[in-house]
Amino acid sequence: MSSSVERKWDLIHNELIFKNDQFKYSTSVIVYPLILVFSIWFVFWYQVRIDSGIRHFGIYPQKTEGLLGIFTSPFLHSDVSHLYNNSIPLLILSMALFYFYKNIAWRVLFFGIVVSGLLTWFIGKTGNHIGASGVIYMLVSFMFFKGIFAKHYRLIALSLIIVFLYGSMIWYVFPIKDGMSWEGHLSGLITGFVFALLFRSKVAKPEKYLWETETYNEDDDPFMKHFDENGNFIEIESEAVKDDFEPEVDSKSEKSKIQTNYIFKSASEEE
Repeated sequence: MSSSVERKWDLIHNELIFKNDQFKYSTSVIVYPLILVFSIWFVFWYQVRIDSGIRHFGIYPQKTEGLLGIFTSPFLHSDVSHLYNNSIPLLILSMALFYFYKNIAWRVLFFGIVVSGLLTWFIGKTGNHIGASGVIYMLVSFMFFKGIFAKHYRLIALSLIIVFLYGSMIWYVFPIKDGMSWEGHLSGLITGFVFALLFRSKVAKPEKYLWETETYNEDDDPFMKHFDENGNFIEIESEAVKDDFEPEVDSKSEKSKIQTNYIFKSASEEE
């Protein structure tokens, strides 16, 4: 019995710590996304200045040598325009990820790169698939669907902002532009949706009212005691508050009291 009670209190304690740790700003919200974007720019500088051959370390679908590109392709870009178009959304989305989902941010990023890259390797057309756009689509999809599934008002607001900023990206999961890896975009979209379903722990949950908790007992609710079984209001008289205050007796007032003396006289004395 005692072990179950201790376990319950441990769960409550951990839940309180988790709630207090949610949506708190830290330097990691900015530092980690900046490091991620800087590393991509550094790789591009290395590609342009030192070895342009590294751009061939992308994903080559259905080829064994192309599996290495699952890990390297997000850091490779064809030109400055391609790099710039991916850098800004990647920075904004990763900052949102580390703020709203900081407890699972690294797992989402790492496994997102792996799963979306592997899916691109399976369904992609022949060629060299490079760029961080697959990761961007994964982040957009994850944060949009996760906010809807979690039903927390802040995460839902984030989902609406994501739609407003990047909703038009949905068209690029279709083959509407030559030279663009729409398979990578589609892979990222699918991966983000799956992650939104799988990652349930350590995610902010909507706050519950007292009557929504599992431990709620209607009989112990002082408000519900004002209603009978038919829902009719019952006026409960509160107990009169006993006034234990005793007025102090002023010594001066005691002295100033009027004393009345009665003198008895017989009838003979009056005559």
